Amino acid sequence: MLRSSTRILSLRSLSVASSSAFLLLEKQSSFNFDQTLLRFLRNLSVPLVSQSITTGDSRPALCSLRFDHTMASQSEPKSVYDFTVKDARGNDVDLSTYKGKVLLIVNVASQCGLTNSNYTELTQLYQKYKDQGLEILAFPCNQFGSQEPGTNEQIVEFACTRFKAEYPIFDKVDVNGNNAAPLYKFLKSSKGGIFGDNIKWNFSKFLVDKDGNVVDRYAPTTSPLSIEKDVKKLLGIA
Repeated sequence: MLRSSTRILSLRSLSVASSSAFLLLEKQSSFNFDQTLLRFLRNLSVPLVSQSITTGDSRPALCSLRFDHTMASQSEPKSVYDFTVKDARGNDVDLSTYKGKVLLIVNVASQCGLTNSNYTELTQLYQKYKDQGLEILAFPCNQFGSQEPGTNEQIVEFACTRFKAEYPIFDKVDVNGNNAAPLYKFLKSSKGGIFGDNIKWNFSKFLVDKDGNVVDRYAPTTSPLSIEKDVKKLLGIA
């Protein structure tokens, strides 16, 4: 239900020839947006400039649709490959460069009780399967107990020196909240957790297949080596 004289509703999921639309509804009282009407708009195959829509009480609401193919395609990513992230030096990294790889995406921290075991096993897993198509993408995050307070340079030095990490470590990000990295919003929407979509702690893990699809999610306490069989399956290793 929409109230007030002017409301703007973004219809991000419209499947039309042009791909982004904004619905401007002008009405002095409540407006019940009928689901049949919504399905009709989704199935439109031609752009609309303006159209009057009749509400339940026979009072018209003005509908103005504006289309922008680029905006919609960017706002509705289909796979991990649709994202660009920052590396530890602030450079853009297009994740499409990992096409054909099996990805294990992990939010890491340097001062967590899970740090030693996870970093150790991540290194072991990577060393074992990196030549067979596995890539580990590590994203530092300081949202859980402030356990990743260092700079990107300090984080990389810690992981590479102490745990011999050879896989890429990216720019520090938020994984929850309004400022969560777009990649993590996508990961969470693709595979929700048992107690909701939010990441619960450091070292949550997402497994991505060779087509960029998120196929599994593991809790922070799930050790990297315990998911070896899932990695091998996606790699096509007997």
